[in-house]
Amino acid sequence: MKTADLFKEKTVFSFEIFPPRKDTPIESIYSTLEALRDMTPDFISVTYSASGQANKDATLAIASRIKNEYHTESVAHLTCINHTKDEVLGLLRQLKENNIENILALLGDPVPGITPREDFKHASDLVAFIKQHSDLNVLAACYPEGHPAAPDLDTDIRHLKTKVAAGADHLISQLFFDNSHFYNFRDKITATGIHVPVEAGIMPVINKAQAERIISMCGVQLPKKFRVMMDRFADNPEALRDAGLAYAVEQIMDLLANGVDGIHLYTMNNSLVAHRIDEAVRSLVKSGSWKS
Repeated sequence: MKTADLFKEKTVFSFEIFPPRKDTPIESIYSTLEALRDMTPDFISVTYSASGQANKDATLAIASRIKNEYHTESVAHLTCINHTKDEVLGLLRQLKENNIENILALLGDPVPGITPREDFKHASDLVAFIKQHSDLNVLAACYPEGHPAAPDLDTDIRHLKTKVAAGADHLISQLFFDNSHFYNFRDKITATGIHVPVEAGIMPVINKAQAERIISMCGVQLPKKFRVMMDRFADNPEALRDAGLAYAVEQIMDLLANGVDGIHLYTMNNSLVAHRIDEAVRSLVKSGSWKS
């Protein structure tokens, strides 16, 4: 099933996982996958590494297992910065052979020591190419606080409109910790004529190292409430984990109350964290009582 069709009847709830590092057996993720499957998400997306840290073939193998053995919809991520058009065509054929109907099209970040290919300059180029050469449902990323490389949010939204015009069917947002940024972004893209479903990306922060890594990689703003939480529980890992989970649940509850199209949980391959979130919010998502 194509993910864009899910939003016609419900608030969507989905998970993201990443493949094991290339020196780790792929089977190491199976128990996590099975635990996530048992929570009956609407789909599970599988990330893709352009850096070589993960086994690139693992994305397809895991997405195929989710779809064909666990009978849960899967989304295969694809970054194009280091791929030729012929390579992408080969990947599209593999997705079709494995009954995978959904792909998340990304440009990807430059990798030190690897010269980027010239075939795809922007994610919108990849979106258009996939639409031209397949009948896949194409997802794309969006950034409620603006892409780090964009000079401002309005410029980034113009680029996003190009991606949607190229054929993106469904958007997933980068993580954020202040819902007001998401609501402002949603209002702005609606005003510019973007009307595809937008899932809010939520990442529960459960340890200090994770928080510091997120800040350095994503450049998202941290509201005062979040910073106070981090400072208060910095030396108490168990308390910080519980506080981080509570913060994420509060974010999700507020998003549901404000009519979000869906929640995409960045699980960091931690099924126990996903289960805690699922327990707290799933009955509300399933009830559909937030949808008008």
